[in-house]
Amino acid sequence: MFSKIRRSLLPETSASGSWRTWKWYLGNYIFILPFMILFAIFIFRPILASLQMSFFRWEIFGPKPFIGFENYDELLTDDLWWVALRNTVYFAFLTSALLTTVPIFIAISLNTNIRGRNVFRTLFFFPYVLSASVVGLVIRWLLGQQFGIINYLLDSIGIGPIPFIADSDLVIPSLSVATLWWGFGFPMLIYLAGLSNIPQDIYEAARIDGARGWQMTRYITIPLLRPTILFVAVTQLISHFQVFAQPYVITNGGPGQDSFTVIFYMFRAAWTYFRMGFATAMAVLLAVIIMAFTLLQFRFGGRRLEY
Repeated sequence: MFSKIRRSLLPETSASGSWRTWKWYLGNYIFILPFMILFAIFIFRPILASLQMSFFRWEIFGPKPFIGFENYDELLTDDLWWVALRNTVYFAFLTSALLTTVPIFIAISLNTNIRGRNVFRTLFFFPYVLSASVVGLVIRWLLGQQFGIINYLLDSIGIGPIPFIADSDLVIPSLSVATLWWGFGFPMLIYLAGLSNIPQDIYEAARIDGARGWQMTRYITIPLLRPTILFVAVTQLISHFQVFAQPYVITNGGPGQDSFTVIFYMFRAAWTYFRMGFATAMAVLLAVIIMAFTLLQFRFGGRRLEY
């Protein structure tokens, strides 16, 4: 189908129309040229520089000898790297699952003609515009064991304080729920945009056939939102594999090393110990891991889209 659309958009390719065909392609390339220049300067070149740096003992001061794969060998035998990777994978999958599923139902509710829906949309989106430092202060004020307002309320009804961000089993789920509150607005808007593209005639036909409420959500809304759901799932997983602000501001990697993430470790290696080559080796491995999980999502998610 796409090849037919593309052929219909192309100009005639006869001998007399070859000049027009060349101009058509040239015009398209000229339009994307500014982006490609900026991409090469600010994204592609730094990626190559980081890859090169990972093969050197690159410190801010002193010589920078070539050491080959020593940074990678050290990283793969570093227990702290595996702890940080485990915490990162746990956080990324839990948070992306929450931010992929929960906003769907809120978006469906806000897509109806309920009274004050624009106010509710604004309230749900508002935390997304807050900075990481503000979110960190708010979460610590809410979840703190001694002075947190949630523990104060729990203690007032006899449940007692719960160490949300001071317990090794609760810290990652607590950070995930905090991130759900913080990042809720973006996937909600994406789902609202996807819902607006679903023809209302389908719902009208379903109502005539006797479908109601959850049946229309299950058999019409969710299947037609699959491309949007795949987009949200992929972007959220990529984003939360790079988690840094939440553990840095809220828990400082603690308790112990239970919220110590890859980007947090990379930050400390680069700017506390000035081991830039070692830190860029982490960045390269993390990029490979993110790419692998993204390709798996596209493979299995795209296969489901074909059904």
